[in-house]
Amino acid sequence: MARRTARVSAIGAAGEMVPQVSIRGPSWDGRLTVLILFLPPALLLFTLFVVLPIGEAAWYSAFNWNGFGRPTNWIGLDNYRFVPETRAFWLALRNNGLIIGVSLAIQLPLALTLALMLAERFRGAVALRMLFFMPYILAEIATGLIFSFVYDGDYGLVASIWRTFGAEPPHLLASTDTAMLAVLIVIVWKYFGFHMMLFIAALQSLDKSLVEAARIDGATPSQALRHVVIPLLYPTIRLSVFFAIVGSLQLFDLVMPLTRGGPADSSNTMVSFLYNNGISRMRVGYGSAIGVILFAICVTFAFTYKRWFMRDE
Repeated sequence: MARRTARVSAIGAAGEMVPQVSIRGPSWDGRLTVLILFLPPALLLFTLFVVLPIGEAAWYSAFNWNGFGRPTNWIGLDNYRFVPETRAFWLALRNNGLIIGVSLAIQLPLALTLALMLAERFRGAVALRMLFFMPYILAEIATGLIFSFVYDGDYGLVASIWRTFGAEPPHLLASTDTAMLAVLIVIVWKYFGFHMMLFIAALQSLDKSLVEAARIDGATPSQALRHVVIPLLYPTIRLSVFFAIVGSLQLFDLVMPLTRGGPADSSNTMVSFLYNNGISRMRVGYGSAIGVILFAICVTFAFTYKRWFMRDE
């Protein structure tokens, strides 16, 4: 059995040889024992809670089934044909695209700006970090319920501000023109703190000598930021973009307490569209087809993003 062995020898002051010391690395037996102990439970859990539900959803998507009894009405791929024919599906897909766009164009730049301001140690920095991070700690359902009262057109905070200026308060969540905008504002408020903490951790782990060397060479603070700090943050930025896009595709908990996808499907996301059509209306086969489509979108994005942007990470 092959073993990696490093032999260290030294010569003492009197010229005599010091006895050799053998340093043995971890053997294949040890690694095999770890694999036998820990890999099967992980594979079992992954199979039970990931592989089997995906396969089951794919199987149910081939039936016109309401969830009761055994599925018997085989319709093949008809559910996958019905999904794109629905206007609500394209609205949900558009809304997911809007969430991704707002996350990348507003949420991440805001998080990076605050991280650059709060990464240094000064009086009150920790308190400010926790203040901005607190919305992320708050549960999504609780956040949705809080903002449903904030947006209330009769008694909410927004209505009170409008009345202060003598204007008729809007019902933001009841209008097809403003419902999705109201949801987007909550999303930015809720999640920018998470990305801010990622950037702060990355900034605090940077080699400060590189920035100091750039300043000594005559770089201005903005030049050092643009040409030294930001390039060093690229791995964290790519990771943050990945989290933002995957989270946007899976968004559900905030939408349901705010609008339940309404009015007139104007604020549906892919997951709330799946819930409203597959669970609430007892069209389990149709909902399973939506779930498989969403799974395919997420997996395709994850592998493509990993292949092109996170190849060496």
